[in-house]
Amino acid sequence: MAQTYEYPRPALTVDVVVFALDDEDLQVMLIRRKLPPFAGQWALPGGFVRVAETLEEAAQRELQEESGLAGIFLEQLFTFSEIDRDPRERVVTVAYYALVNLAGHDVRASADAAQAAWFPVGELPELAFDHTRIVEVALQRLRGKVRYQPIGFELLPAGFTLSQMQHLYEAVLETPLDKRNFRKKVLGLGLLLRLKERQMDGRHRPAQLYRFDAQRYEKLKKRGLHFEV
Repeated sequence: MAQTYEYPRPALTVDVVVFALDDEDLQVMLIRRKLPPFAGQWALPGGFVRVAETLEEAAQRELQEESGLAGIFLEQLFTFSEIDRDPRERVVTVAYYALVNLAGHDVRASADAAQAAWFPVGELPELAFDHTRIVEVALQRLRGKVRYQPIGFELLPAGFTLSQMQHLYEAVLETPLDKRNFRKKVLGLGLLLRLKERQMDGRHRPAQLYRFDAQRYEKLKKRGLHFEV
């Protein structure tokens, strides 16, 4: 027999802030809404949580349905519960942030999204609901964690140059870094494996490619390694 409740309950949704990196800027993926409210306006991918799924399952499902992205780094961010954040009804949302390398991850709109596209974090359009605030909170979290946990490698290709890695940190932190000091620090961590391949860069000398050694990181972390860039 179904349980009935004396008091009304708020609806529950998930929203996902997806970050990626191109040659110039840190990017955020947005979808253009098909349905009201805010039809035609840009927003974060997300939607209502189904009764038979967890929050993370809902976030993964909505992300795949509205953008085609699947199997990427995803972490819970924050719960947003302002009373008037959704004009339809009382809605609480649990936000997630995701990190993805642009190569091999084309976005495509589906479900209730009319379009999916990437925008530089500094040039976002007006967003539906309270999604501008959610992006700001996600960006603060990313800037804090990227210095002390190796999550930034999720934004890089499997084989990357030290210049690409430095560009990543400069784009996320929005500050220039000294090339010599940066390379000395990241190589000193002992977490990068030199690959046999090199990257050709026009007339310049081919650049050495590296790969992040996740297994070594987990072993060193158990011994007390403090990752800091």
